[in-house]
Amino acid sequence: MVVEILSTIAVAGGAWLATSLRVVKQYERGLVYRFGRVRATIREPGLALLIPFADRLQKVNMQIITMPIPAQDGITRDNVSVRVDAVVYFKVVDPVLAAVNVQDYRSAVGQVAQTSLRSIIGKSELDDLLSNRERLNEGLELMIDNPALDWGIHIDRVEIKDVALPESMKRSMSRQAEAERERRARVISADGELQASYKLSQAAATMADTPAAMQLRLLETVVQVSAEKNSTLVLPFPVELLRFLDANTPKKETPEDNGQVAPSPREPDDAAPRA
Repeated sequence: MVVEILSTIAVAGGAWLATSLRVVKQYERGLVYRFGRVRATIREPGLALLIPFADRLQKVNMQIITMPIPAQDGITRDNVSVRVDAVVYFKVVDPVLAAVNVQDYRSAVGQVAQTSLRSIIGKSELDDLLSNRERLNEGLELMIDNPALDWGIHIDRVEIKDVALPESMKRSMSRQAEAERERRARVISADGELQASYKLSQAAATMADTPAAMQLRLLETVVQVSAEKNSTLVLPFPVELLRFLDANTPKKETPEDNGQVAPSPREPDDAAPRA
């Protein structure tokens, strides 16, 4: 009889332990509801002892949750139709607020993220969406984090993943980029011609002051052309070189220079007498 009583007590104790013990994992926190009211004490990871039929344990995940934001269609401030999608990273910092203040915090964060993304699209220009995403990410994170604080949620970061443009806009942007590259090429070429003209004017001034420089340049040109082993060489002869040679060539002496008088030209004989 005593053995039966002890065995019954052991079975009842085991059933009581089975209904009162819970395991909270490392990345979780436990909320205890006693007769429907949440207890202020949060159960840490490990074994949690509950009062059977009075306490109920709810586990809240404390890990960072990655939630993709579905692509949203919108019109930018400069009237361009785009389709933008993003991703939001968030985690629970207050399990009590996340369990009590909002029914489903995952769905709530997702809806706020979609609304904020559409608002960011309408306030931004196309160039900002394509090249200034860091500032837009910060603004989007702030817009989502404001209501999430009352839910015990902390927004870790928000990233815009992709911006889809219409095909007509892509073609227009490619033509614009091509025209911009052509403009820069023309400006660079014109700048080079301007610099070359300055150098050529300086070289011409130097050669005008020193005529021998023209002859040296001519000889250098001959050397450069002859290095190609051409059978025919057409060489321009500069007028400056002729002037240089004429100025340095001694002139031939005339009879006036020796003190002699040149004979006067002979006049023609009179015409023969008429018959």
